[in-house]
Amino acid sequence: MIGVFDSGLGGLSVLAAIAHELPSADLAYLADSAHVPYGTKPDEFIRKRVLAIGSHLAERGCGMIVVACNTATAAAVQALRDQHPGIPVVGVEPGVKPAAASSRTRHIAVLTTESTARSAGLNRLIRTHASQVTVQVEACPGWATRIETLHLADTGFAAEVAAKVEPLIDGGADRLVLGCTHYTFLLPLLETLVAGRAELVDVAAAVARQVVRLAGGHAHGCGRLTLLATAHPERLHKALPALGLTRLVPRISGAALQVQI
Repeated sequence: MIGVFDSGLGGLSVLAAIAHELPSADLAYLADSAHVPYGTKPDEFIRKRVLAIGSHLAERGCGMIVVACNTATAAAVQALRDQHPGIPVVGVEPGVKPAAASSRTRHIAVLTTESTARSAGLNRLIRTHASQVTVQVEACPGWATRIETLHLADTGFAAEVAAKVEPLIDGGADRLVLGCTHYTFLLPLLETLVAGRAELVDVAAAVARQVVRLAGGHAHGCGRLTLLATAHPERLHKALPALGLTRLVPRISGAALQVQI
């Protein structure tokens, strides 16, 4: 079984990409909804949550773990690997490298949470892969929470997103990196805003391909999906159709379960 987790609903974008690539794999998705969002939390708090969730998934029989959260990856993916050296751990990092490599204007922007914006991991990515381009890191407070509440069509939120994105494009950025897995669910809105002027860089598909490379025997099972949450597990069922993920519904094995971690 492959375990996938996030602070809330954002990691469902990565889960969907993995499910598409591995239709027979048994998957477990855990939302740490009792502590969402991670983006405003201190790194030490996030590390403790990541290690606790990783241990829980390993105890459930997950032989591979996907940290489907940019903030959690930046704060704790190495600690999780150290804690479980026998389990492949795949993290999610903003697509700074492909954005920098493909930018024609040599100017890119990274949309991210407050925690990831200040993280050493993001700074390392920029130094390593984008030292020859201009990089604007734009923290987007409240976006993940809006997505958690499934208020994606709110006109006020749409205006807020536009106010954040328009100046970046007007300033010359031709690649916008989605630095939070929640932001994948804003693609319809973002695509309208950037049409013809910039490209969006999302890494869900790339993460899924990495999972395929490392999955081994975990790629083969009964195609079941187990849903878990640390609070309000019923919201996972509600979220799937609201986020355009009805294709995952036939894989669900029973009601979502609340877990104490």
